[in-house]
Order: sequence, then C-alpha cells, then structure tokens
Amino acid sequence: MLRPERMSKVSVTGSKGVMDDVVEAVHDCNLLHITEYDGSWEGFEPGNPIDGAEAASEKLVTVRSIESILDVDEEDAGPTRIVTDEALGAELDEIRERVNELEDRRDEIRTELGSVDERIAAVEPFATLGIDLDLLAGYDTLDVVVGEGKRDAVERAVVDADGIDAVEIFSEDDVVAVFARPTAGADEDALTDALVGVDFTAFEVPDAEGSPEEYVSELEHRKQQLESKRQTVENELEEVKLDAAGFLLAAEEKLSIDVQKREAPLSFATTGNAFVAEGWIPTEAYTDFAASITNAVGDHVEIEELERAAFKPNGGEAVREEIPAEGAAATDGGSEVRADGGGNVVMRDDSPPVVSDNPGIVKPFEILTQAVNRPKYDEFDPTVVLFLTFPAFFGFMIGDLGYGALYTLIGYYLYSNFESDAFKSMGGVTIFAGVFTMLFGILYGEIFGLHLISTYFWEGALGMAHPPMEKGLSPAGQSYALTWLVVSILIGILHLNVGYIFDFVETIEHHDAKHAIYESGSWMLMLNGLWVAILSPDVISATPEFMFTIFDGSGVAPEAGEAIHATYALGFNGFPQVIGFLGLAAFALGLVLLVVGEPVEAIEFLNVLVNALSYTRIAAVLLAKAGMAFTVNLLFFGVYVTGEGSEAAFHFGLGHMPEVGSMAHGHEVTEIMFGGLVHSGPAMLIVGILVLVLGHMLVLALGVTSAGLQAVRLEYVEFFGKFYQGGGKEYEPFGYERTFTTED
Repeated sequence: MLRPERMSKVSVTGSKGVMDDVVEAVHDCNLLHITEYDGSWEGFEPGNPIDGAEAASEKLVTVRSIESILDVDEEDAGPTRIVTDEALGAELDEIRERVNELEDRRDEIRTELGSVDERIAAVEPFATLGIDLDLLAGYDTLDVVVGEGKRDAVERAVVDADGIDAVEIFSEDDVVAVFARPTAGADEDALTDALVGVDFTAFEVPDAEGSPEEYVSELEHRKQQLESKRQTVENELEEVKLDAAGFLLAAEEKLSIDVQKREAPLSFATTGNAFVAEGWIPTEAYTDFAASITNAVGDHVEIEELERAAFKPNGGEAVREEIPAEGAAATDGGSEVRADGGGNVVMRDDSPPVVSDNPGIVKPFEILTQAVNRPKYDEFDPTVVLFLTFPAFFGFMIGDLGYGALYTLIGYYLYSNFESDAFKSMGGVTIFAGVFTMLFGILYGEIFGLHLISTYFWEGALGMAHPPMEKGLSPAGQSYALTWLVVSILIGILHLNVGYIFDFVETIEHHDAKHAIYESGSWMLMLNGLWVAILSPDVISATPEFMFTIFDGSGVAPEAGEAIHATYALGFNGFPQVIGFLGLAAFALGLVLLVVGEPVEAIEFLNVLVNALSYTRIAAVLLAKAGMAFTVNLLFFGVYVTGEGSEAAFHFGLGHMPEVGSMAHGHEVTEIMFGGLVHSGPAMLIVGILVLVLGHMLVLALGVTSAGLQAVRLEYVEFFGKFYQGGGKEYEPFGYERTFTTED
C-alpha cells in the first residue's frame, strides 16, 4: 500500500516484417507503457507511422467535428457494434454531407437573425420618437439629425451655432430629432459641427418608409419566421443525432484505436530492417505479456526484461535492479545492442510510471493524494495514511449521528449516481467521513446537536452518568474542551512523527543513513525532545497547568462517575525532571545535526513547536461546530441551566421549559437562558421551524468548509510537507478499453 506496484522495463525487438503484428499484439495486451525513443543510439532512428495513419487521423477529426455539431455524448451510444472500413467510408461521408448541409443552413439563419435583431435595436429609438421614417430624410434645404441626448443641451447648442438659420426640435424621453435649415453659403456639416461639444449620440436613420412601429412589426414577423426555420433545422439535426450517435461514437473509438496503432512506431527505435520497442509493465504481468507476443508472432521477436524498479539503497536517486541479459537485440549488421560491459541497453533512462497498489477500500482516497500530485515511484504513497486519519479527523470535529448520517447519504449518492471516477472517489471519501462522524456522534451522545443518545442510551439504557465523551460547551464539561486541546496536540505529534519516519526511510533508500540522520532524524529528535520537555513541569515552567492535570485523574469531568473517570485517569501528571532534561538534550542534539547537515533549514527549528500546535485547530473546530448546532437548537427549543458557576450545565427544553427553582435532571433549575421559539406560540413556531431547518443545513454545509478543509490542510501542509513531493508519471499502457465497439 505504501509502495506502488512493482514495474519492469521490457524490450521487444524484431524485424520490420513483423512490426505490424507486434503492434497489434502489444495493443491487445494493454500493458506496455511505451518509452519514447530519444535518438541516442547510433544507427537507429525513430520509426515512421504505418501506412494509413494520416487518413485515419483526418477521419477522426471529421467524426469529432460532427459529434461536436450534434452535441453527441456517451449516453447516446446504444449497444456496442462492429464498425467496418466500408462504413467509415460511405456512411461517414453521408452523415458528414447531411450534417454540413444542415449546419450551413443553421449558420445562414443565425446570421440573418443577428441582422434582424440589430435592425430592431436600431429602429427602436425612432419608434419612441413617433415620427415616420420617410420624414426624417430626403430634404434638399433641411438637415436632420436623430440621436440620444438631453433636449435642453442640444437645443442650446444648435440655436447658438453659426450657419443655422432656423431649427425645430422634437423629443421623447432622451431621443431627440433636430430639423435645421442652414444659412446660405453655410458648411454642409453645420448641424453636425454644432453638436460636437454636446453629450449626444447620433443614430443612423433606417432606409425605410412609414411609421417606425410598422417597421418594427415587420422585423418582428421576419424574426419569428427565421426562428421557426432555425427550429426546423435543429429538429432535423436532432433526428440525425438520434440515428447516427451510436455509429459516430463507435467510429471515433475505432479510429482512435487505428491512429494509436499506426502512430506507435514513432516511439520505436528502427533501422532499415529492425525495430526495438521499450516500455514499462507491471513485473507480475511480464510472463503473460511475453507469452501473448510470442503466441502472436512466434520466434520472430525477442522479448527481454531489462530491469526492475526497486526500493533499496544504492547511493543514487535512480533505484534499479538490473536483470541479467540472456540474449541481445541484433541490428542490421549483426552486432548486439548491449551496454558497455555486457549489460542490457535501455533507449532512455526514464522513471517508471506509477500504479498505486492500494486495496479497494483505500482507493477512493487516492483522489486526495493526487489533488496534490501523483506520488513518484521512489517515494511513499500516503494514501493509506489519509484513509486512516482524514475520516477520523473529520468525524472527531463534527461528531454527530445526524450530520454523519446525512454525510453518508450524500456520499452514497455521489458514489452510485455518477460514472466519473472523480465523483465516485469523492463519494467514497464522504461515506467514510460520514461513518466516522456517526461513530463519534454516538460517543458524544449527540444527534443534530441534541443529547438524545446520551439521555436514552448512555444514561437510560446503560445507567452511565454521561456519555464516554463530551464536547465541553457547558461550564460543567469545560475539562473536556481542555482535554481535546491536549489530545489534538498529541495526535499532531504522532502524525508528524509518521511523516518524519517516511522521510527518514526514503532518504536512506535514495542516499544513505548519514543523510537520513541529518535531514530527518534531526527533526524527529527536535520534535519529540521539545515536547517531552514541555510536558515536564520541572523543566519548562511556562507549560499550562491543565496539560498535567488533564490525565492525572482530577481534570476530566470529575463528576462524570467512576467508569467515565477511570477512562481518562491515566495517572499522568507530567514527565519526571530527568526525562524532561533528556528531552531538552535530544532537542539540542537534533538542532546540532540539522545545522551540520542542512544549515539553511536551521532557521525553521521552531517548526517542531508550531506544527504540533497547528493541530489544536481540531479542538477549535470541534467547539465551533458544536457551538453552532447548540445555537440553532437554543433558538428553537430553548435552554435552561442547572447548577451554578463551574458546575452549571445546559439542557434543551425538549418537552417543556421548566421554571426557575424547579427540579430537572436531579438538579435545581437556576436560570432560563432562552425560552425557545417552540414555546412562544403558533406564529413563532413557524419561524422556529425555519430557523431549525435552515440552521442545521448551514451547520451541515459549514462542516465541509471548516472541518473538511482543516483536516485536508493538516494532511497537506503538516504531514505531506515532511516527506512528500509528488510528480510521478501516470501509467498509460498502449491499448484501449473498448466501450462502443466490439471485435466479435
């Protein structure tokens, strides 16, 4: 799980006479991740595409263009089918001609519709003005301008202008028409010049007669005709789509396979008569791979396992295990393709692709890992750690049976109703997060923020004074809030240690033990040494007192009863002084190692404190979400208080709201915090129901954006940052998973 599936580099060598058959056989295996030949071998050149590659590519472009026009998707496929070369000729040409004809007609109609819309928009101001269009042009002695502007400003500018003898202005709203008679000998642009300094936008007068309203009506009628024609064309295109979608998807798949096969030699190393293909396959599949190729072409090719990717220290970053060569690939001249010294030759020293080796239950969490980057082959895959920690972090922070059930249902919906692997993975992650939220909700005794599970199960059925865990909102349970603060830090220290251990092991594998001690061991010594010292009261006096009393038997809800009390009474009240000073010594030693090995990183030595404290956000979100749910229920049900001061406990008025001085839960009611909308009459009950439903929906949504994001942040920033880089190569085997076509 922590390592990817082991990969082997293999070569397939043979004469060009069988290259086409080899390509077919390798494609059918769907195992070989081909290594691109880089031209490094003397006498070998990259191969040429098999005949027909260009024609197949052109047809593929045509098919995809038609699919785009018809808006074809996978749901339109229908049953699988066999697509023949004859069909790819005649039937495809017929569909292309029909679709192109309809598309051209639709484009023409769209163009004319755009023109009509522009003309309607242009004439609308004239309709507002209400003057016939033929009265706005065609004069010998008058200049007419129509536009948008303020009448007063236009009139002042025209009246004051030189070269204008008389003027008449008509306006409606902001549309203004100016009729002006220039003086004898005036410039022909006198009216236009007069309006230069005015905020005025001139309109072009349409070349039409009659009232603008009639003109608009004619244009609207023409628009309706064009829209009807467009709808007819689109209906015809839809009919073509229904008839041809299955064929087009199958044709695309067949052509994609043909192009893939015909262009495969571009990655091969070739001479005039021979070829060499190399790539990566899962090591356990080598025997089946070799057998399939041999069965297809017999002894006309030679298949070799050149090397296996491995994880073991060898002093370098390229982690390889060489495979002794049993034979050699022959060139045209009969020489052997071997490395100097007789080892196997590889055409390029590329890194192996990554195939994550996670069981099915863990696989959904790969989407969280790959959101950062795919793990490299020579580093740990943290997916299994995400599987173990992310749902626990999330569930602990929300901790509610009701919310958890809703998250689980949402996850199941995503998983079962979407074909996308991404949605299925997110659904799986959400299901696990919901299950852990329900589990912690039972331990907290809460459902939608109400303590019903505590009342009827832990207290009623089992006779306990309290549920095993409380969130610590009320003064009587505040020790729990401090407990979760300390627990969050301890979880963080453990989580960080796992990251440093991963980095330590990786550094040993890639370099040596000395580098591992300097680069990772130093941080582990500093992290654990500092926190041992912090948890020793006689060494660092600034440590808050509650960190020593939480687990000594007096700090966690002492009134909770013997069973609950014993759960947290670990007898821990701090490390002895000697252990604390040993922790400081370990911290100092780690700092020295860091300065010697990685002096630049020494300025960040306090990260061992800051990173662990960052995990207190778990307790903070826990209290924040609990507080939000508490507020929603307080507004609807109301809350009364029993006890006083540090012994005060909060209770919801589920059945009724008791009066101050009465007895409830074995204690006297000392205060009514809020009476509750449900107890305030029918009108307020309706308001209360809205508050209750919308409030819990908000808490549910914010649970994702707060608890979810904070849990992801701890994984990515604090945990991944210790050892993970990513950047691995995706495994893309040469082959095709048929969906729309069949060969049978």
